[in-house]
Amino acid sequence: MAWFKRQEKGIITPTEQKKETPDGLWYKCPECKTVATMAEHKRLLYVCGNCGHHDRIEAVDYFEMLFDGGQFEEMDANLTSGDPLSFVDTKAYPQRVQATERNTGLKDAVRTAHGLSAGQPLVVAAMDFKFIGGSMGSVVGEKIARAIDHARKTRTPFLMISRSGGARMMEAGYSLMQMAKTSAKLALLAEAGVPYVSLLTDPTTGGVTASFAMLGDFNIAEPGALIGFAGPRVIKETIGKDLPKGFQSAEFVLEHGFLDFIVDRRELKQRLADLLGMLRTNNAVPAEATTAAVKAH
Repeated sequence: MAWFKRQEKGIITPTEQKKETPDGLWYKCPECKTVATMAEHKRLLYVCGNCGHHDRIEAVDYFEMLFDGGQFEEMDANLTSGDPLSFVDTKAYPQRVQATERNTGLKDAVRTAHGLSAGQPLVVAAMDFKFIGGSMGSVVGEKIARAIDHARKTRTPFLMISRSGGARMMEAGYSLMQMAKTSAKLALLAEAGVPYVSLLTDPTTGGVTASFAMLGDFNIAEPGALIGFAGPRVIKETIGKDLPKGFQSAEFVLEHGFLDFIVDRRELKQRLADLLGMLRTNNAVPAEATTAAVKAH
């Protein structure tokens, strides 16, 4: 007995015989609409194999991608936010943090770790947008500052992977203080001659862009990432003019001189290894020459 019945206007399957496709088996690119299996999408590091669209991924995904064998040691994993201002909007700030922790399994919007990448020591701080929009509060600033301290003391290159909506309004001035705090720590890292690479991913905005995200010895970005301070709508309403096509995309920012290069996520580990290798072997070469060599590569 066939599982379908053929009628004049098509094939009709009885409801009791219909089978649902399990969730999570297929991926449909939001840009080009190409469909692929989730296994293949994961193998490509969550980059569309057809158009190159980069999906947002979590900090742990970057750690597993960058560190050899996916092996790393996380730092300050249990650092959590306080409530310095007793802030309440639709709910009390501690309740919002606790709910977000339950929903995401994260303690805050950044994770830090160190390990070997392409056989060389590396310290990485990576932000998670799903924790209150990747907003920068006291914990984010403190964890980044501690990661920079570790990099400076061990003379290990530091990679910052930014993805953020900006400062966390629930901490107000305490959040804004993290801009100065992280910038000062990066100045100490520069004085020690330890390389700092900043990777901007989609989106990187607000106080994060205005501080540590744009202070790298090399500022690089993933394709198509939104990079800016205020959002396009706010800027358009402020200046009363239409914005250029592609405004605030990584490609636009590169064209106007604020990035050194754009790197496909699938090539990130090797490009980073090549870059840090150049810095190790050519530490007497002026930064401009090294940048030109990396772009040529």
